[in-house]
Amino acid sequence: MNCFGMDVHSTATVDVAFHNAINTVAFSAQASDVYLAPGWIDLQVNGFAAVDYNNPSTTHEEIAKSLRVLFSTGVTRFYPTVITGPPDSMVAALRNMAAAREALPDGEAMDGFHVEGPHISPEDGPRGAHPRHWVRKPDLDEYRRWQDATGGRIRIVTLAPEWPEAPGYIERITQDGVVAAIGHTQATSAQLAGAISAGATLSTHLGNGAHGVLRRHPNYIWDQLAEDRLMADFIVDGIHLDAAFLKVALRAKTVERSVLVTDAAPPATAAPGRYYIGEQAVDLTAGQRVVLAGQDRLAGSALRMDRGIENLMRLAGLSLSDAVRLATVNAARAGKVPLRGAGLAPGERADMVQFRCDQGRIDIASVWLSGRQVYKQ
Repeated sequence: MNCFGMDVHSTATVDVAFHNAINTVAFSAQASDVYLAPGWIDLQVNGFAAVDYNNPSTTHEEIAKSLRVLFSTGVTRFYPTVITGPPDSMVAALRNMAAAREALPDGEAMDGFHVEGPHISPEDGPRGAHPRHWVRKPDLDEYRRWQDATGGRIRIVTLAPEWPEAPGYIERITQDGVVAAIGHTQATSAQLAGAISAGATLSTHLGNGAHGVLRRHPNYIWDQLAEDRLMADFIVDGIHLDAAFLKVALRAKTVERSVLVTDAAPPATAAPGRYYIGEQAVDLTAGQRVVLAGQDRLAGSALRMDRGIENLMRLAGLSLSDAVRLATVNAARAGKVPLRGAGLAPGERADMVQFRCDQGRIDIASVWLSGRQVYKQ
C-alpha cells in the first residue's frame, strides 16, 4: 500500500510504501494538499468519548467506541491511564483494559498502560483531584499485581519522590523498562535529585498537580524545568497552563525534551454534564473544564490531541513541525513506545495521519494503525 502527502517537517511531498510497517519513504513530484505525519501518541488518557477507563465494568463495546473517536482526532497509540483508587479496583480496571486490548480488532492502539498514583503526595494541591483516602506509599507487590493484570504492559508509573521508599521503587521498576515519572509531588530538591539518580526520566503534566502558591525558589517546578535528564509532558488545553508559563517551560525543557499529552477524562468530546473517573464524580462545564463534581478543582481535561497541537502553535508560538514532534517522536521516546521514535522512516510502525492545516486549524483526513486505515473523513 501507498499514501502520500507533504512531510510535516520538510513540506516536501513524500510517497510512503507500507504494510504493517513502513517499507520505503521516497520523494514525489506529485503535488499534495495534505500533510503526512506519524500518528499522534498520547501517554495519558483516563477515558474518552464518555467512556471511563478506570471503571472495571466498562464494556469492550464502549472501549471500542472510544477508540474510534480517538482515531478521528489523529491518535494512533495511547496509554490508558488508571489513577489513584482502591487497590483491587485499580487492578480490575487494568485487567479489563488489557483484556479489551487483546480482544478488540484495533486494541493494539492501547500500546501500554500508565498508572498515575497511588504513590503521590497526600497534600491538597499536589494531590490534585486524586482521592486522598486511597493515597499510599510505593509498594512493589502492588506494582507486580499491575504487571500481572496487564501481561507486563505497564509502561509508565507516576509517583511522588518524597516517599522514603521511592528511590528503591524507581530503581526496581526501571529495571523492567518501565518509565518512572515524577508527578503530584511536593518533593524537595534533594528528593527530586534522588529520584532522578534512581532512574526517573519524565515529569508528568508539569505545572499542574501543584500548590497554588509556591516559594520563589527553590521549588519542585523550577527543579524539574532545570533538570536536563527529565523530559516533561504538558496539558496544552489553554486551561491547565497559561501561555506565559507554557512558553517559559518549553524554552527551559526545549522542544526535544517536551511532550504533549491530553490527560483526557471520560467527558472528552462528550456533552457537558456529570461523568465518573472510577469512583470520582466529575463535571464537564460549558467552558470545557473538567472539575470535581460541585467544585472548581480540575480533574483531567476535555482536550483532544489535534486541538492540543493547534494550541501549541497558538499559545506557545511553535511551528507546525515542532508541535507535531511533541505529539509523535518525543512522546514515543518519553514513553518508550516501540518502533515509533524515528518518525516516517523504514522499519517504523505504519501509524500515520493525513491532515490539512488551514490558518492553524487541523482537519484530520485519514488515519492508519499498523498499516490498516482506521479513520477516513
